[in-house]
Amino acid sequence: MKRILVIEDDLTLRGNTAELLELEGYEVTTATNGRTGLQRIKQNPPDLILCDLRMPEMDGFTLLGHIGQFSKLKRIPFIFFSAKSEKIDIKAGLDAGADDYLTKPFELNDLLASIEKCLHKNQPS
Repeated sequence: MKRILVIEDDLTLRGNTAELLELEGYEVTTATNGRTGLQRIKQNPPDLILCDLRMPEMDGFTLLGHIGQFSKLKRIPFIFFSAKSEKIDIKAGLDAGADDYLTKPFELNDLLASIEKCLHKNQPS
């Protein structure tokens, strides 16, 4: 079973996203901000990270930068999901090293497609 870490400061969105992913067969862990997320990633690296962009304590860009300092962790697929939906925002997220970028609100099918694409891309040939 693939493990996904959902990092989101909004309680409702975090809970709903985790529940939907669990119903799809994923094992889900959550974190309320980038700092807590980084601790969870170091303790038990997930197969994929789904991360909000703007959060208290540590935002998504800072978290992605910290992950990039560890060769073992930087291979984990990373998807930003954010209400920031301008092309410049999406480009900034992808340029920072994210594997994909979803805008909120998103459809479940779009989320699942992004997750599957990123997980498949990361598998050895």
